[in-house]
Amino acid sequence: MKRIFDFTLSLIAIIILLPVFILFALLIVLTSKGGPFYLQTRIGKGGKPFKIIKFRTMYKDSDKKGLLTVGKKDPRVTHIGHFLRKTKLDELPQLFNILFGHMSFVGPRPEVPKYVNLYNERQRQVLSVRPGLTDYASLEYINESEILAQAENPELYYIEHVMPAKLELNLKYIQDQSFTTDLIIIFKTIARIFHAQRK
Repeated sequence: MKRIFDFTLSLIAIIILLPVFILFALLIVLTSKGGPFYLQTRIGKGGKPFKIIKFRTMYKDSDKKGLLTVGKKDPRVTHIGHFLRKTKLDELPQLFNILFGHMSFVGPRPEVPKYVNLYNERQRQVLSVRPGLTDYASLEYINESEILAQAENPELYYIEHVMPAKLELNLKYIQDQSFTTDLIIIFKTIARIFHAQRK
């Protein structure tokens, strides 16, 4: 049932939002060098890697300077990129990941191989389900970049504190998962994003 829901809703959303995709794609390529999309290897269900799709929000090759985005004014982020990240609209292309079966609307956010390699056996249980756009951890750490900006060593703080806390929430989601739980998380995510924009 979940896969049918994911496929149907993502297909409908892509068709409805097609003009928005075209608009943002044009804005991105007209305001900075590079293509409109950013593909990054993430680890999905069963430990299988896949390419996650996002709107490009950074200047070309900026990811070589670090995988984490820190603070509201990361200089690697473009002007349109700041808007896309603040509104979470940079995640919209992941509707295609959901359509193709790489992801679900709700599930643990997929991580890059570098950090997945640090998981212990218990934490690797998050790889037993299809990753998603949002879950408990996404709600709790919706302002993750601001949290990391306060740390002396953002990456170390992420590895030692943020990542383990998020994984515990991921594991809680796996225990609680149901269609009703997914709907609640989706509506809470939408409400949290709208609330964040009003600050």
